Amino acid sequence: MLHLSKGDFVWVDCGTEVPIGAEVKVTDTGQLQLIDDEGKEHKINKKTEGSIRPMHPTSVKGVDDMIMLGDLNEAGLLRNLLVRHIEGIIYTYTGSILVAVNPYQLLPIYTTEYVQMYTDRRLGELPPHVFAIADSCFFNMRRNKKNQCCVISGESGAGKTESTKLVLQFLAAVSGQHSWIEQQILEANPILEAFGNAKTIRNDNSSRFGKYIDINFTKGGAIEGARVEQYLLEKSRVCRQAPEERNYHIFYYMLMGLPADQKKTLSLGSAAEYNYLTMGKCTSCEGRDDVKEYAHFRSALKILMFTENDSWEISKLLAAILHMGNVDFDGTIVNNLEGCDVRSSSNFNMASKLLDVDPKNLGKSLTKRSFMTARESVTKTLTSAQAVDGRDAFVKAIYGRLFIWVVGKINSAIHKTSEESQETQQSIGLLDIFGFENFDKNSFEQLCINFANEQLQQFFVKHVFKLEQEEYARENIVWERIDYKDNQGTLDVLANKSLNILALIDEESNFPQGTDTTMLQKMNQHHGKGDIYLPPKNNYETQFGIRHFAGVVNYDSKGFLEKNRDTLSPDLIQLIETSNNKLLKQVFHNELALTTPKTSSNPRMNFTSKKSSLKVIDMKRTPTLSGQFRQSLDSLMKTLTACQPYFIRCIKPNDFKKPMLSDRGLCLRQLRYSGMMETIRIRKAGYPVRYTFEEFLSRYRVLLRTSVCDPKTESKEKCCESICETVLDGEGDWKTGKTKIFLKDIHDMMLEVERMKELNVKALLIQKVMRGYKYRREFLRKRASALVIQKHWRGHKGRKLYKVVQLGYARLQAQVRSRQLHFLYKKKRVAAVVLQAKARGYLARKEWKRKRNAVILLQAQTRGMLARKALKKMKRDKYLSDKEREDEQRIIRERQKHLEEVLRQKRENEAKSQSESITDQEMVDSMFDFLPPMIGQEGQAPVGFENFEGKRTVMEVIDIDNFPMEEELPEEDYDDLDEYAFSKFASMYFQGAATATHIRQRLRQPLLYHEEEGDIGASLTVWWIILRFMGDLPEPKKQVKAHASQNPVQERSVLQDVMNRKDRRLSHMVGLDQRVLRNKTPRKDSTVPEESAPNRKGSIFTDLRAKNRKASAVPSEGSSNQKVYTVPEGNPRARKGSTFTDMLTRNKKVSAAPDFGAPRTGVSFRKPSIIMEESDNMTEVSKPPPLQTLKEDSDVMTDPDDGPTLDRPLTSLEKLHAIVGYAIIRRDLRDEIYCQICKQLQDNNNRNSYFRGWILLSLCLGIFCPSDKLTRYLQSFIRSAPGGYASYCAERLRRTVMNGVRGEPPAWMELQATKVKKPMIVSVTVMDGRAINLPVDSASNSKEVCQILANKVKLKDTFGFSLYVALYEKVWALGSGREHVLDAISQCEQEVKRRGGQEQHAPWRLFFRKEVFTPWHDCKEDKTSTELIYKQVIHGLKCGEYQSKKEDDCVQLAAKHLYIQHGSDSSPEKVKAAVQECINSSLLDAKSEDKWVQMVSTAHAEGSFVSSKQKTDSVKAEIVDYAREMWPMFFSRFFEVVKLSGPPLAKSKFIVAINWNGITFLDEREKRLLELSFPEVMAVNTTRDSKASGHAVSMLTLKGDFTLSGSKVEDMAELITMFLSGLTERSQYAVTLKDVDSRDDPTLLSFKKGELIVIIKDNELSQERGWLKGQNEKTKKTGAVSTESILILPTLTKPSHEIMNLLNLSPNQRKDAIKANLKETGTMERLAPASLKEFSMEYFRQPTKDVNRQVIARNAVPERLWVNSREPIRQPLLKKLMGNPELSQKASVAFTDILNRIISNSSINVLLSIF
Repeated sequence: MLHLSKGDFVWVDCGTEVPIGAEVKVTDTGQLQLIDDEGKEHKINKKTEGSIRPMHPTSVKGVDDMIMLGDLNEAGLLRNLLVRHIEGIIYTYTGSILVAVNPYQLLPIYTTEYVQMYTDRRLGELPPHVFAIADSCFFNMRRNKKNQCCVISGESGAGKTESTKLVLQFLAAVSGQHSWIEQQILEANPILEAFGNAKTIRNDNSSRFGKYIDINFTKGGAIEGARVEQYLLEKSRVCRQAPEERNYHIFYYMLMGLPADQKKTLSLGSAAEYNYLTMGKCTSCEGRDDVKEYAHFRSALKILMFTENDSWEISKLLAAILHMGNVDFDGTIVNNLEGCDVRSSSNFNMASKLLDVDPKNLGKSLTKRSFMTARESVTKTLTSAQAVDGRDAFVKAIYGRLFIWVVGKINSAIHKTSEESQETQQSIGLLDIFGFENFDKNSFEQLCINFANEQLQQFFVKHVFKLEQEEYARENIVWERIDYKDNQGTLDVLANKSLNILALIDEESNFPQGTDTTMLQKMNQHHGKGDIYLPPKNNYETQFGIRHFAGVVNYDSKGFLEKNRDTLSPDLIQLIETSNNKLLKQVFHNELALTTPKTSSNPRMNFTSKKSSLKVIDMKRTPTLSGQFRQSLDSLMKTLTACQPYFIRCIKPNDFKKPMLSDRGLCLRQLRYSGMMETIRIRKAGYPVRYTFEEFLSRYRVLLRTSVCDPKTESKEKCCESICETVLDGEGDWKTGKTKIFLKDIHDMMLEVERMKELNVKALLIQKVMRGYKYRREFLRKRASALVIQKHWRGHKGRKLYKVVQLGYARLQAQVRSRQLHFLYKKKRVAAVVLQAKARGYLARKEWKRKRNAVILLQAQTRGMLARKALKKMKRDKYLSDKEREDEQRIIRERQKHLEEVLRQKRENEAKSQSESITDQEMVDSMFDFLPPMIGQEGQAPVGFENFEGKRTVMEVIDIDNFPMEEELPEEDYDDLDEYAFSKFASMYFQGAATATHIRQRLRQPLLYHEEEGDIGASLTVWWIILRFMGDLPEPKKQVKAHASQNPVQERSVLQDVMNRKDRRLSHMVGLDQRVLRNKTPRKDSTVPEESAPNRKGSIFTDLRAKNRKASAVPSEGSSNQKVYTVPEGNPRARKGSTFTDMLTRNKKVSAAPDFGAPRTGVSFRKPSIIMEESDNMTEVSKPPPLQTLKEDSDVMTDPDDGPTLDRPLTSLEKLHAIVGYAIIRRDLRDEIYCQICKQLQDNNNRNSYFRGWILLSLCLGIFCPSDKLTRYLQSFIRSAPGGYASYCAERLRRTVMNGVRGEPPAWMELQATKVKKPMIVSVTVMDGRAINLPVDSASNSKEVCQILANKVKLKDTFGFSLYVALYEKVWALGSGREHVLDAISQCEQEVKRRGGQEQHAPWRLFFRKEVFTPWHDCKEDKTSTELIYKQVIHGLKCGEYQSKKEDDCVQLAAKHLYIQHGSDSSPEKVKAAVQECINSSLLDAKSEDKWVQMVSTAHAEGSFVSSKQKTDSVKAEIVDYAREMWPMFFSRFFEVVKLSGPPLAKSKFIVAINWNGITFLDEREKRLLELSFPEVMAVNTTRDSKASGHAVSMLTLKGDFTLSGSKVEDMAELITMFLSGLTERSQYAVTLKDVDSRDDPTLLSFKKGELIVIIKDNELSQERGWLKGQNEKTKKTGAVSTESILILPTLTKPSHEIMNLLNLSPNQRKDAIKANLKETGTMERLAPASLKEFSMEYFRQPTKDVNRQVIARNAVPERLWVNSREPIRQPLLKKLMGNPELSQKASVAFTDILNRIISNSSINVLLSIF
């Protein structure tokens, strides 16, 4: 009795063919019941106990190899497959045979990881997989050097085609080459599937033909080629399909994927329009994308070398087939005979056009048939039914031969002839042939298909059963014979016996009178009595049956002979011959080799004589379809027999193509007819692996133990047995036969594993020995080398020691000899001294005696003379009068006075010489004694920044060593500076007889050559001031006023310039008032009041700048009769200002600002700029005449009352400002100044003058740099500086060269730094209240300072932060570029002096603020940046810099500020503090403070940030974003420009404002001339402008192309380019540049020109490779887009319709639109004025040099054709007249006449003035 418990598994016999598995369960009542595998319940009772038997444990969960099953029966096999199938395991082994169950779904088990996992693994090591079979084929091919084949069999829909593709992919992957041929072999499958696969009721991708792919490999295992053989294409499917079935895939691919223009050319529509595609009433296939498959098909054609023409010709033939299917016939009666005509239709005409045949001939060939009689050719008409059959036969012939041509084309691409011989070439064959088929209606094709399956089944039986058992018997292996199902009898009836079925079909096909009925009668006659052939039940039925290995199949004999003959009408063959379609003729090449007759017509019949000149058909019999198929099948069997086969049995789990669904009856039937049970039995008991003794010993010789069995003495059989006994001890059964050894699969795997282990051991042994030998040899070589090295080293060391000892002895000898010589020298010296003493004593005594005698003689003579004079006087006194005595006394007093004067001068000279002996430091201190001990930021804070003074408690100091000013330049090579002596430079470049040495006289001409007359006069003036600065010339005394009237005209000009410079204000130099003052109420003025014009003080630099600025760059404001408009500035509240004028000079280099202006009255004036003031009649103010250069001998410098001049005593600071001022204003004077200073330092013996010169040189080196020509000479000269000036001057020169020339004279801070030779310390205030002290020098610019500050405050987003300078009520930006910080400080000092204050106490301040935003600014990127901007916004709200039109905006900002400072706490004190910090005083005056507190408190309580507890950083970001959106003009950079060309505007000189929102053209009254968004800017280019003598910017926009020039256009272009590139990089919008139609490739996006594309950035495509992924905004389709076809718009938002319309216009259309707009607005373009010099540069001839002048003086100036001249000309001025001698002469004569008239008129005016 069977005992059951819960969880047991049993077999239950439930009345089906085989028992079913079941699990024992316990019910709720405690009774046992069975639940089978299908979920059905079975009760356990006495009746059912007999049908229950226990299940073996191996059958519960299933096993990988069914040989291991304990229940070795059909039920066990079936359950093993179904259990694994439900778990998703579709592969199972039966020995080396793989059973694959179709999962009907995609499984993730075919990835690259699985390919690598199954590569080079033995069968059985890993779970079953199709990759394991493919790897075994590949491994055995290389190991055994034998061809392999893989036979993949199964029913239709079992998955044979997919298994074939997987094996192909694996072999391509493991071949290791990844070459083009592998890709071609893989891409052949889509083409073959398109032409040969179709949807059937059993399979969506059923192969309707058979194929054998033979893959060839090289010796190394790489794929070198392949060849495809096709078998029996089902051509009838082209014309007819069963219900719910489709035609071949290619038709549907073509109709869905072909581009619209090509479909139009082929006149194709949808699949529902064609009869050939709708017979099965199914035009779609679920899960198959025909468009995508067609794209794959087209790409595969390209890979397999199909040309575009080939693809097009294929499409034409396929389209012709579809059109032919729609051709109909109308029945007619002609001569009492039934006939037909082609019905007129567009399909017929299109078909004839595509086939390139005459429509009449095509219709005739389809409706008539020609055939041969015994004597002549007869033509008869066809009925409608016959014509339809003929049409279908023609279509099937075209498609079948086209398929054969495609396969041949593929073979020509992938089949490579190997250089190796056929013997060494290895191959793997894959057979994917149609499965066994049994439909409701089976025809001739099913008979052939099932015949092929019978052959394969016999091959399988023969290989698995017959050959194996025969070999066991032949080798005397003890074996129990296994019975199996043999289908040889079926094959005999079908093809092997005489008068077999296929032979009878061929026989009847060859008889002209043979019919399907006679064929069936013969088959009944010869095979009706057997059990294989099943005859019809009666004589009226046309069906017969065949008992196949898979079951009985009934065939309908109707149409057998017609299909077997597979012939085409001679009329159609002849029609094809007349076609011009090359591909059509090519596919029918074999048929066209035969000739076809052409007949003439007859009223009833048409006869043609054989002797006619027309072509006669060849009567040679053509092979039948079955004969061809049998021949191909025999060849295939021979190929498979020559290979080592592997089998893959594909099982179809159900007929519904559903995953996870199993039909037990269907699976059992497939297992039975495949002989799987017998296969398992023979594989389990058999020995699939067998070797000859020689092969086995050769491969596994390494496993043989020679101590047990010596191969030299023992036989090979004994050795093989010894190996097996050693390795396979206790591992199952293995046998030895007569010549072979028989093993199981597990034995082969164990032997291979042990072999690899032993080979590794032997390899390691060999490596060990070889490495030992290698390293021993290397050691001996190194030891020998070491001995040689030691020998030489010891010798070298001994020689070195010997030389040391030798040198010691030589030194000892030298010491001894020197002591001896010293002793001898001392002895001789003592003797010489004694001799000298004696000689000198003698000479001294002798000289003394001579002098004594001389003195005695002199005394005697003197005494005698005095005695005689006294005697004479005594005698004369007796006779002198009183008057004579008085005269004598007077002469004596004068003589005494003269002596006293001589003594006084002597004492003065001594004092002067003593004063020259003071120290260097004392001299420096005496020069800078006017400096205070400390200079810094003092005085009252600027207006609007008073609150920062109380916060300046946190002082942070930055060490200059930690933060370098700027990236250091590479150090120059100073070794060759000796070649650059200053004397050498002087000899090369100095004019006349000037030398490089110090002099104290005035110069007659400059040291260097100057072209401008103003530079010549200025050079002489500078020389005079340098002499006075160094003390080489005394200071001039005050001159009387009478001299001032000698030149009144020149006096008025210079004095007017001086007065103009007196009135220069800070707004003239640095910028306009910011909005901080515009809307504020009147308040207390600055502590330093504005003085009236007469009392104001000026500086020498401001005066010189007014006098020496080049006239061409200075707009005139000084003429009293000119009409200019001004903006009066009285009450700031009443003044109407512009948004940008207060910030205009933030980006403007202040040194380039014009400094002239007529004296004006009022509180403040607007800053003049390069933008000309315009009069009321819109005419620009003319430029002033060139100013005269100040000269040292000019009379104007003698006026003491009209202002400061140079011809008066000046302080050292005034002289310094004058010298530096000339250098700043006049570029060509800088080398002259350095040469003059160096000349006065060269050979200067006056120590005071020498040190003064070096101080002057060090100050100049910090302001301006020399030219490249002088730089090396100046560096060489600096090396000779005294004290610490050499390094100090060299560093100042290096920094000045690095950062450029200054625009202002030295500030007081610089003088203090020069005195101590140390850096300056300035304090910069950050908007959060911190004050940071940092070191600067004379060359420090705003970029360096901003970088240091950013590093200090840890600012990441540094863009847009700039350095600001504030003084009194003025605030302007220095930017973050090359603006010098000390220039701004110097300007502030000059403004303080102008107001009457002290320069050293100027109350300037430096601030670090946000100036401009990027369009893509994100507050989340840098919290520090957001914090600083937030503080700046709050400060701006308080001081009135930022104003909002809505009161509620101010309330909301104040509420958010309160939340940031105090969170949700809204106490009255804190609200009041927030109101005082945010609300402007004018708003507080307009509405009480309590009211504001109430509104802010309410807004704070109602704010969403309080309820949601929003983070303070997020609220700060909201404030910053609000300020950026609300006040874009306040966060802009401004550039003054002049329009050189472009569309007309109201003004040609205007302001360009650039912010995150776009570009705006403004005038000074804030009128917006033009607004441009960034998408409207196409390109920005910087060019050189010849007219403006500088750079110009060409800006290409959608509203016209502008060319702009200005001092900062390069910075403007750089800013715009940065914004455009950043926006382009982040943009998601692009506009198309051309039409793209990509229907051939669905991965590409189609679009029209001018459409908007939305870019999708998902890293799928790389822009660097020229592709982007985008979506068409119009069609909403997505695909790849070439970057060459689109223009990415620089915008973060969707572009407007206006921009898109402009982009779609052509350049000419845009110009017309701009002109039309200007015509409507009435804008007139005004031309910019040009000077004669600019005109001459373009149109005058080239100037010539005077040879005579070159002889007289060096560096002669070329002829200046545009200036005044009193000499006649020999050539015309215009270069266009140079080639015309007649006009040239007339032009010269005309100039002479003009010259004569001017001279005569001037002479008359002179005479009139005299009289």
